[in-house]
Amino acid sequence: MANLSVCVPAYNSARTLETTLRSILAQDTECEVLVLDNASADETGTIAKSFDDPRVRVHRNDETLPIGENWNKAVFLSAGRLVKVVCSDDILLPGALDKQLEVMGDNGIAICSSKFEVIDEDGAVEETGLGLPNLLGRQDVRTLMRTIVRRGPADFGPTAAAVFRRADFDRVGGFRGDLVFPMDVDLFARVCAFGNFFGMPEVLAAWRNSSFNLCSNTSTVSKLTEMLRFHHRLGTEYPEFVGRGAVLGGDLRLARAAAERVRIRATATVLRRPELLH
Repeated sequence: MANLSVCVPAYNSARTLETTLRSILAQDTECEVLVLDNASADETGTIAKSFDDPRVRVHRNDETLPIGENWNKAVFLSAGRLVKVVCSDDILLPGALDKQLEVMGDNGIAICSSKFEVIDEDGAVEETGLGLPNLLGRQDVRTLMRTIVRRGPADFGPTAAAVFRRADFDRVGGFRGDLVFPMDVDLFARVCAFGNFFGMPEVLAAWRNSSFNLCSNTSTVSKLTEMLRFHHRLGTEYPEFVGRGAVLGGDLRLARAAAERVRIRATATVLRRPELLH
């Protein structure tokens, strides 16, 4: 069995997949790279199969699966004891895999994640040093869950910044795709019930801020609704770790975000400036 699998679920990703895979394979780390083409209509499959590297395995779905099912299938098809999921438009920075494998050598760590940067559609850095508010170093599950609920999934970082254990993934039943926006952080919180979280100060991954990724094409109302359901569900399932105070803090954060969105929409309408809504 491989020690590490890097899973790349891909759907109509021809614009970015090559860059993503090159950032993974440039790590020069012993690992398996599992690409699952979710029945794409573009050249995603062709690009994935163009890599002449024994680390790469490519699979294709016969029909397009919902995102949660597709991500779970990608992990299911992998063989590693440790797993990293990298969206097909994100990238890994040099040394990411080796540094995270070293951290995960401690069996008391259930999951580690790093700080990240944001890149634009062309790969230029927009912001860096983001993520993991008050979560650097070794943290217990109580601290992790409360911080996620109070601060929200977006502050935690992209899936590409994390590495978790396949055994824990299987124990919690994998990703829960009914809530798409917080789906990855929901998994990270649940697997941390089996060990500590370790927040790494290094910037090891980049999230692409583009007009074509799922996050950009999801409405603010949908995101806020999903986050509300997410942290209330986490509080119900893990009351010993989250607590009512953290859930209330999450509610207040979402209420402020909703009020700010209403303010921006009203301003855009009055000034007739629809660009303010983006």
